[in-house]
Amino acid sequence: MRAEIAVIAGDGIGPEVMREALAVLDTVGELFGHTFTYREALLGGEAIDKTGEPLPQRTVTVCRSCGAVLLGAVGGPKWADCARRPEQGLLGLRLALGLYANLRPALLRQSLMDACPLKPEVAAGFDLLIVRELTGGIYFGKRGRADGAAFDTEEYTEEEIARVGRVGFEQASARRGRLCSVDKANVLETSRLWRETMRKLSAEYPAVEYGDMYVDNAAMQLVRRPGQFDVIVTSNLFGDILSDEAGILTGSIGLLPSASIGDGAFGLYEPVHGSAPDIAGTGKANPCAMILSAAMMLRLSFGLRDEALAVENAVEQALGLGARTADMPLAGTAPISCARMGERIRAKLTAVAR
Repeated sequence: MRAEIAVIAGDGIGPEVMREALAVLDTVGELFGHTFTYREALLGGEAIDKTGEPLPQRTVTVCRSCGAVLLGAVGGPKWADCARRPEQGLLGLRLALGLYANLRPALLRQSLMDACPLKPEVAAGFDLLIVRELTGGIYFGKRGRADGAAFDTEEYTEEEIARVGRVGFEQASARRGRLCSVDKANVLETSRLWRETMRKLSAEYPAVEYGDMYVDNAAMQLVRRPGQFDVIVTSNLFGDILSDEAGILTGSIGLLPSASIGDGAFGLYEPVHGSAPDIAGTGKANPCAMILSAAMMLRLSFGLRDEALAVENAVEQALGLGARTADMPLAGTAPISCARMGERIRAKLTAVAR
């Protein structure tokens, strides 16, 4: 197949991890007979430096013309005092592309059991997917300051909740058949609507075991017994927080991919780790999350399930043989560079595919 991919390397370590992900995609193309064409675009801090805007209109146009978007990272302290911050560009792009559901898988690999802060018996069975609502809630509500006070407003419609809820139920149907909706319905009116809508929606999916949980309890349960969760679906704010908590349990935030999707196959794929400006240019970045994000793209946007699985298996095998970047140390093993990790994964990919 032939596919056009919008590539936004972005800020900080973004260009470094993106370089390795594109090299893996090129290897996939060679091994499986596909042609991937990359169209570069600007977003975030890099876009501010070059255009004065965190989201140039050309970036939206390029992204809409492609089958999917790969994003490295945005943001950093360099732009902390800008009137328009880099993160506004990312929020705006998700909204412009109609991407309302964020999929964040998190699992504990056997090879990284020693890097998990939980005891092995507590972490057993940890393999979950957080489905986060992405274009509504408090991040997009009215905000302001006046007379020494500040306010941020959360608002959700039943339609916004139902559409992300359906994504969660569909994902649970394809996994282990369990879904937990997380809210704060004992305090927040938006959460009461969230819970009412999700419970109503659950009747359409009788094969999925449904439950709901307050967000403070969910945060506790993630470190008490993470294996109890299969799919979690929740609001923008709660999903942001819980996915970062779940991420640290995997052994490194450098292993966490994500997909932002809407209606149809189009999606935006990015690592969860952010721009990490403190290690940018040092070669210490972990490219695994970016590479695994590319694997999610192959599966969800292009329907290339075998190719996605081959990439995921290659990452798993490289880690299993002791390949480690500095963020996931292994006793008796020296950390390798971002580029070297990419090389190890491509070598395993070639072996897996053949």
